[in-house]
Amino acid sequence: MTTDAGTETAPTTAGRVADLHRIKQQAVLGPGDAATAAQHAKGKLTARERLALLLDDGSFQEVEPLRRHRASGFGLEHRKPYTDGVITGWGTVHGRTVFVYAHDFRIFGGALGEAHAAKIHKIMDMALAAGAPLISLNDGAGARIQEGVTALAGYGGIFLRNTRASGVIPQISVMLGPCAGGAAYSPALTDFVFMVRETSQMFITGPDVVQAVTGEKISQNGLGGADVHHHTSGVCHFAYDDEATCLEEVRYLLSLLPANNRTPPPVQLTADPADRRCESLADLVPADGSRTYDMRRVVEEITDDGEYMEIQERWATNIIVALARMDGHTVGIVASQPQSMAGVLDINAAEKAARFVQMCDAFNIPLVTLLDVPGFLPGVGQEHGGIIRHGAKLLYAYCNATVPRVQMILRKAYGGAYIVMDSRSVGADLSFAWPTNEIAVMGAEGAANVIFRRRIQDADDPDAMRRRMVKEYQAELMHPYYAAERGLIDDVIDPAETREVLVGALRVLRGKHADLPLRKHGNPPQ
Repeated sequence: MTTDAGTETAPTTAGRVADLHRIKQQAVLGPGDAATAAQHAKGKLTARERLALLLDDGSFQEVEPLRRHRASGFGLEHRKPYTDGVITGWGTVHGRTVFVYAHDFRIFGGALGEAHAAKIHKIMDMALAAGAPLISLNDGAGARIQEGVTALAGYGGIFLRNTRASGVIPQISVMLGPCAGGAAYSPALTDFVFMVRETSQMFITGPDVVQAVTGEKISQNGLGGADVHHHTSGVCHFAYDDEATCLEEVRYLLSLLPANNRTPPPVQLTADPADRRCESLADLVPADGSRTYDMRRVVEEITDDGEYMEIQERWATNIIVALARMDGHTVGIVASQPQSMAGVLDINAAEKAARFVQMCDAFNIPLVTLLDVPGFLPGVGQEHGGIIRHGAKLLYAYCNATVPRVQMILRKAYGGAYIVMDSRSVGADLSFAWPTNEIAVMGAEGAANVIFRRRIQDADDPDAMRRRMVKEYQAELMHPYYAAERGLIDDVIDPAETREVLVGALRVLRGKHADLPLRKHGNPPQ
């Protein structure tokens, strides 16, 4: 440091502080206005703009903002921007601590290098140690090619930490740009994946490689866009039209989840009475098992203020999984959807419900199962596709769950699907049914054709005999009180009392404690 006279003076604290502010301001501003304008031109926000929407105002505390890469060669030695393309730190959402990292696409396209990965590893370790949720805002071009194998090793460290944190803290991946190659496996290891239409994509091999290998020509969105993963693959749990809505929904999801697996979800006071009668349910659900209805209307009737957050809404639509509140407490709802494929269970529905049950069990969220299921979907495609092992995933998840579990049978509950959907025999704490319930090995028509096949064939009027045998089977084995008489359900209730009964059951089970046998881990069906 020199004076006007040219003599050297010792550096001052004020001068060093001024230098610090200048450097930090440079880190915050990033690569400049042109890069920011290019990001906005793509319909995308910058990393810091996203953090401002996600976190409570003024709560963000950045970690390692001055980190820069150490690589040399291939032009990197002349480009050493602060943050190295990822912003890491912690803040609050609704006053509760969360940890977060956000790729900055303006710097190296958000590509991951050694320093970039080290920052992510650190924040993941801090989240796990603190027992707080981890959110990743993904907008990166994959591994930084100039850094070679060190970049690949960085991904390995992320995958390891994703796996170790699984079931310990909630992990949420928010896809706000491209995510290709091995980078896509980190979101797949987390609990929830959010995507934004048109601007976010996920795939292992891009359109150019697909065309070169298979001859198929397809766009990035057609291959791995939000709607593809929300409707077809099931990789995406939530899809939205813009980033602001997406990030607001992330905040809402966090309000329903606990900080970690050792704490209960937050309780929200409600003015919705616990004993509110649901008189409309009797009209919503036709007594005739062949008539369809929308199970979402039932969910709206029984939850606090009719609010719920459906997960994977557009995939495996024959089953509904949702988070909601009842009596102010978070619950997980698994429900047949008669409006889609008559509510049968198939491969995708079993996988969707199984993973949801496991998530709820990991994070101390009680389970309510609403049942109106005619069985598993028959067919060569389902059998060859492995319905046995996929259906077993749902069975395993329920059998393994130790959270409070309440089953409510609305109408049909046939065959193996009845057992799998949290019956008393697989560990449900309480099971209730409406007076319209039919619990049986199969429908009356099919059962009569099997049991009375010869009698029907030999009758002078086979059709009349079949109708008679169907009625006989229904009267003897499918009447609403058959299961209750044998202790397989705990009570048959008035549909209008559904909310009151469920809330009462969940209250009494709130202190439930159940231990699994000592083991390293189970070996669930794959």
